[in-house]
Amino acid sequence: MYRLTASYRHPADPEAFLRHYRTVHDPLTRSMPGLDAFEWGICETPDGSTPPYFVVAVLTFADREAAFGSLGSEAGQRGAADMANFAMAGVEVTQWEAQTS
Repeated sequence: MYRLTASYRHPADPEAFLRHYRTVHDPLTRSMPGLDAFEWGICETPDGSTPPYFVVAVLTFADREAAFGSLGSEAGQRGAADMANFAMAGVEVTQWEAQTS
């Protein structure tokens, strides 16, 4: 299993970010070929302090090849290009192979 995590910094307008994410970016992401699962959520901390990120999303693929194929697809490129429309505060993307024991 191979995962991609997108950690979005706090936007100037959280409501506008969420509106765009829910109505545009989420459907774009879900249209990517080879995507096995897609989850995202608004970050919180146990003590109520401001977390380092506003939203974190996790995309799951069967393996690295499926992930890179999906990211390079037309749908993947549309999703990547859309980030400029709402992620102005910044986003950190990491990719990793899930380990099981």
